[in-house]
Amino acid sequence: MIEGAPLELLGVGKSFLVDGSEIQALANVSFSVAPGEFVSIVGPSGCGKSTLLRLVAGLEFPDTGEVLFDRTRVAGPSLRRGIVFQDHRLFPWLTVEANVAVGLLKSAGPEEQKRDIACRFIALVGLEGFENAYPHQLSGGMAQRAAIARSLAARPQILLLDEPLGALDSLTRGQMQAELLRIWQHEAVTMLMVTHDAAEAVFLSDRIVVMDRKPGRVRDIVDVGLAKPRDRHDPGVVALTEQLIDRLETAVR
Repeated sequence: MIEGAPLELLGVGKSFLVDGSEIQALANVSFSVAPGEFVSIVGPSGCGKSTLLRLVAGLEFPDTGEVLFDRTRVAGPSLRRGIVFQDHRLFPWLTVEANVAVGLLKSAGPEEQKRDIACRFIALVGLEGFENAYPHQLSGGMAQRAAIARSLAARPQILLLDEPLGALDSLTRGQMQAELLRIWQHEAVTMLMVTHDAAEAVFLSDRIVVMDRKPGRVRDIVDVGLAKPRDRHDPGVVALTEQLIDRLETAVR
């Protein structure tokens, strides 16, 4: 068992006011993520997947229930919980190195040490040689690599991924999935990822949380149980992906 901080969601509910009407986004959501796990959240659009991630990040707060990280209630953002969004959100006026170093602004230590840390994570995500490039000079996949490096530089105990590969073409997406798996194994960091892609969830995850919508609830938790790294064409991977798609289609009805 990897030592670290467990994540627990206990009976979480969340509502929003939309045009004066209360819309319940989540109802009685409960699941946990063990240290070192890779867990994906899948479900139909509007089931509250991204809202769940924002609650874990401390960017929103539940109306009911609790979000606990390391057995302490989440009360706001923390460097212990890094987040990567679908759009990379790099600062366009900063180089790759400077963007990654943003993740270290609140860290102690001399600037030279921070620069070394930034360069180490740039190399980890395969961007060595692009330290002085600006975001507009990067492809979509390269920009997401830089965003992942920025989040990892702060050495979070859990990395939250909100559709991080959703805007990429299929070839780049497949390459980035393999990169995410490599980074997860290298850094031994817990990962919680929102995705619409059943095949992506099966390829990467130890467990998959399947959501129902209106309001968002946990329909099922799937234990993948296949050795990593996985072959996308392996019959077990293909069969589980098809089963997951069937469950998602049922959740939409």
